[in-house]
Amino acid sequence: MLEAAERVRLIDEIRLLEELKSAAAAAQARAAAAFDASTRRAQARAGLTAEELGRGVGAQIGLARRESPHRGNRLLGLAKILTTEMPHTLHALSVGVLSEWRATLLVRETACLSRQDRGRVDEVVAGNLAGLEALGDRALIARVRSVAYGLDPQSVVNRAAKAVEGRYVSCRPAPDTMTYLTGLLPVAQGVGVFAALSREADRLRAAGDCRGRGQIMADTLVERVTGQARAEDVRVEVQLIMTDRALLAGVLPAGVMDAVVMDSGDPDAGAPDAGAPDAGVPDGSEPAVLAGYGVVPAQWARDLIRGSQPDIGSGSDAEGLSAAVDLHGVEGTLSGWGRARVRPDPRTEVWLRRLYAVPGSGRLVAMDSKARLVPKGLARFIAARDRVCRMPWCGAPIRHFDHVVPVREGGLTSAGNVQGLCEACNQAKEAPGWTARTTQDIADQPPDDRHTVVTTTTTGHVYRSIAPSPPALE
Repeated sequence: MLEAAERVRLIDEIRLLEELKSAAAAAQARAAAAFDASTRRAQARAGLTAEELGRGVGAQIGLARRESPHRGNRLLGLAKILTTEMPHTLHALSVGVLSEWRATLLVRETACLSRQDRGRVDEVVAGNLAGLEALGDRALIARVRSVAYGLDPQSVVNRAAKAVEGRYVSCRPAPDTMTYLTGLLPVAQGVGVFAALSREADRLRAAGDCRGRGQIMADTLVERVTGQARAEDVRVEVQLIMTDRALLAGVLPAGVMDAVVMDSGDPDAGAPDAGAPDAGVPDGSEPAVLAGYGVVPAQWARDLIRGSQPDIGSGSDAEGLSAAVDLHGVEGTLSGWGRARVRPDPRTEVWLRRLYAVPGSGRLVAMDSKARLVPKGLARFIAARDRVCRMPWCGAPIRHFDHVVPVREGGLTSAGNVQGLCEACNQAKEAPGWTARTTQDIADQPPDDRHTVVTTTTTGHVYRSIAPSPPALE
């Protein structure tokens, strides 16, 4: 009986905590809307134009919630609509009947309506708390669409027509060195693509193809998009970052590999530092980093280079396939190997390009340039060092190479003063009152082992962004 009572208490506690989460989300929405209004008034007094008002607000909200600036802008939009146009939905969120996600669904599904009609949907759907609590996500969406279509059917039709303009294709990492290729298409096109792939899979399976149906569909998609005869022959440039030990493990005998590393001129290069972050990792087992994807196993990276994985290479006009491989290690490692061909496969060339790191800390060596625009070589270096957008909690792909200290303020075009950012974060950083400095530029702070950017928002809140460690030191 005691155990049964304990289980009841735990379920009640879980429900209570869920209601508290919803109430906290409602409080955050009110605070976000108030912060936006206050910031806009301050910016108007400072003389900003109407187009500039509100710049950087969503990014600050995202940082405060440990979310990306893009997510912060969406949360701000949700907060403003809830507090100004949908009071019943905000009340349902406050009392724990709605979760923040379901409140978002309500807002999203009424986006095509006028303010008056949106208010009516809010009253009909969210005003009935007992009925609202029983609705799941799909049922809630269906209920909102039903009411919205009855109020303004033409707006729903117009929204569907406009949605076609939002079609896109995206690529993001998936577990186990796989990737998600996603396409948002008009329904007729999406169904048509899937049907064509299904027919081809059925045809090949009937002809005796031993691959699974899903495998055939995936391979056929790659072949038809790229024009290659086989999916595994697709040409693409790969930037792979790995240590010389990880690269050469299993290729050279242990004694030869040790001699190559020791030849760097660092007497300790051949032995792991007991105080270093990678202490205890077997030689040659340090992970590698695949640009645009993330950390990959060392053996997978070696197989990629040797050719036991599908051939992946550069889309240049050179015959065959090539892969650009960036190595980092102590200065002098692989001396004379700057651009060496190490793969026997005649169809594939592998070029080695070294990136050097400070022994122990792993901080990648900086490189300078007098150019205003970031040169391609420096951009490749920054992309290899930062991997993804450097704004805290963002993680979006790098789109801009940003001067931490702007050029107009004397900032240099150097690895120490350039960071990789996504477009949204770069725009947010330019909002009035934002400042950014590296720790090397701050007098009262000792420089960090790795490249560190300190960003201060208009409210004085400070956020630190530290470049990731090289794979062997993580």
